[in-house]
Amino acid sequence: MIRLEKRPTPSRAWALSTPIIAVILTMIAGGLMFAALGKDPFEVIRVIFWDPLFSERFAAFSRPQLLVKAGPLILIAIGLSLGFRAGIWNIGAEGQYIIGALCGAAFGLSFYPSESPLIFPGMVIAGLLGGTLWAMIPALLKIKANTNEILVSLLLVYVAEAILASAATSWLRNPDGQGFPGSRNLSRHAGTENPIPLEGLDVLGGFFDLAHVGIFAAMAAVIAAYVLFQKHLLGYQIKLAGQAPRAAKFSGVSPALMVVLCLGVSGALAGVAGLFEVSGPAGQITIDFNVGYGFTAIIVAFLGRLHPVGILFAGLLMALTYIGGELAQLLLQVPGPAIQAFQGMLLFFLLALDVLSNYRVRFGRGGAA
Repeated sequence: MIRLEKRPTPSRAWALSTPIIAVILTMIAGGLMFAALGKDPFEVIRVIFWDPLFSERFAAFSRPQLLVKAGPLILIAIGLSLGFRAGIWNIGAEGQYIIGALCGAAFGLSFYPSESPLIFPGMVIAGLLGGTLWAMIPALLKIKANTNEILVSLLLVYVAEAILASAATSWLRNPDGQGFPGSRNLSRHAGTENPIPLEGLDVLGGFFDLAHVGIFAAMAAVIAAYVLFQKHLLGYQIKLAGQAPRAAKFSGVSPALMVVLCLGVSGALAGVAGLFEVSGPAGQITIDFNVGYGFTAIIVAFLGRLHPVGILFAGLLMALTYIGGELAQLLLQVPGPAIQAFQGMLLFFLLALDVLSNYRVRFGRGGAA
């Protein structure tokens, strides 16, 4: 008989090694899946993890894309980690990402064709406020009506997607677009373009060639979160609220304030990530603007153990699977859903292995019936 025995205290060794083991198991299970699809698993894994960084044929293009893909994932995951540490579960970052992009794009386009340098900072503020206000809906409902923030934030994603479709086909549609859905291209206009400070400087082997302002905002968020959790009283209160809610109440931590703070910050970072994306790599509001960054960031947050530095590396790893997955689809005709399943395996194995941080596996005979 196999049974789970609760540990007196969580195993630190398992907690630290779980992400590495999860990545290895994902490669093994993914390799079996690719083999079942008739693909060489070793070749697919090589194309996903090796070629984007080290292949002479693809590295020059793929390396700059790594930070571009990782930036929004890291920014959103840092925000989510605050709530997850406090036991507040924001699953609707995808909706906050969309609303932030819409608010920022609407602000910028309202000044078109002005090229004032003040427009882009205003877009950043609008995106931040849009994501924050959208996150306040589940926050206030939880405080006032004791609703479940998981369900409310998730359902609001579908509302945000409906608003996105409306914007792309009506009130933000490009009047010069001959009736096609989609806004004007923000990345091609000086007033609304997301700047690329190090473009053409070949910093660190070209990794920063396409690094827009959002990438540096993500790095700043990692540093700020690290200082918050390691050096600030608020970081301690967030961790206390998640690990010992009753003790947090006795120490003076307000549960309502914690809900507003954690959901507000995560919504703000998701919203500004959407703004950076729509004014840079995506370029415009379209019906399919959102590509799942808000949901993927949940995997990044847990893969990074809710630690800022861990989230940084987890975001880079997940971005690598995006870029390598696109290469595998192009070169090896691997189906897109198979790549998505491969990425999802990371979260599956991570959550499965997390059990071993709190429980020991015991083998023995079962008792008599």
